[in-house]
Amino acid sequence: MHQILDSHKEERILPLFRLGFRPFFLLGALFSCLAMFGWLGQLNGWLQLPGITNPVWWHAHEMLFGFGAAIVAGFLLTAVQNWTAHPGVRGWPLALVVGLWALPRCLLPWVGEGNVVLMAADLAWLPLCAWFLAKPIIITRQWRNLFFVPLLLILTLLNGASWLWRDDWLTMEHLLITTVLLFTTLIAVMGGRVIPFFTARATGTEKAVPLPWLERGALASLWLIMLLWLLLPTAWTTSLYMVPLYIVAASLHLWRQLRWQPKSTLSHPLLWSLHLAYLFIPLGLLALSAQAAGLPITLSLASHLFSAGCIGTMILGMIARVSLGHSGRALRVGRRITAAFGLVILSALLRVLIPQLWPAFTLVGWNLSGWSWIAAYGLFVWVYAPILSQPRADGRPG
Repeated sequence: MHQILDSHKEERILPLFRLGFRPFFLLGALFSCLAMFGWLGQLNGWLQLPGITNPVWWHAHEMLFGFGAAIVAGFLLTAVQNWTAHPGVRGWPLALVVGLWALPRCLLPWVGEGNVVLMAADLAWLPLCAWFLAKPIIITRQWRNLFFVPLLLILTLLNGASWLWRDDWLTMEHLLITTVLLFTTLIAVMGGRVIPFFTARATGTEKAVPLPWLERGALASLWLIMLLWLLLPTAWTTSLYMVPLYIVAASLHLWRQLRWQPKSTLSHPLLWSLHLAYLFIPLGLLALSAQAAGLPITLSLASHLFSAGCIGTMILGMIARVSLGHSGRALRVGRRITAAFGLVILSALLRVLIPQLWPAFTLVGWNLSGWSWIAAYGLFVWVYAPILSQPRADGRPG
């Protein structure tokens, strides 16, 4: 599997474009810092982006479809090479996809949300990723992994809908929470594949044997919740009738994770970061159940447990690990990345707890959360920019 590339051809490709994780992880992390800085600037009134008339939409859209989708694309376009033993997209085709992704990220703050060219570019790059992902999977008949292709297409449809209904707050909020749940479901699927394996291998403990009914029940409940948010109006998905489903899903995912022996990971930052990220899934589901039951918890609070907590922490933990493994380096992180893990978790907790417990300090909570995020992902960019922009340490292709 590792000898599927010609080293001489590989050397003619700029290292940044030798595999999907390189540009998308580096540029995605950097963009998240810049987008968060732009959001804080607009929030506090000391920065004006001339093209942005709806800062709330821009913030939510860019963190999900700009940052989050970029990391998912980088991960999938890299993983497909391991799944199929076919070379992943690289060179100028990869640069084309990255360019289509970068165009709306760079120009949207200046030319505005109504620009049709930017919307077209933003709706083109994910289907292109889906094509590059589907081709080797179909050739090798790796049907187990084909479901990621329609997942990317659903993400594209949600992106298109968010562009069209950006000025309708109720519709937009529903679409964005649906998107957050889609990302969370993807994390639940991939987390179940890799977190127990990573934990057992690094700690020398026995890998937890999956309970088929628990695995199916946990994932099915989350898929069902995501599907209901996709198909039903907010009044239904936040009704009292949804409370049992949210509680059952939270219980199943908490039980699922506890079987992965999280206590054994305390001395392994690359592991405890993943476990804590997954813990935000049952926390977010419990928050949704509390909101649906009429308790004073907002949808924004619940959704940020998933987005800032689960998605933000899981992405940082995974890109830190994947970048080391695919660049031929030991799976060890130093103080800066360990601090980054702590900061991204702190960012989620500040975003949720301060507005909930001390509403008068909501703006302070948002600011502290935003700066913690910038510090966390800024540390990643600082440490990993040389790793992602240089050839593999072991001299192999990729």
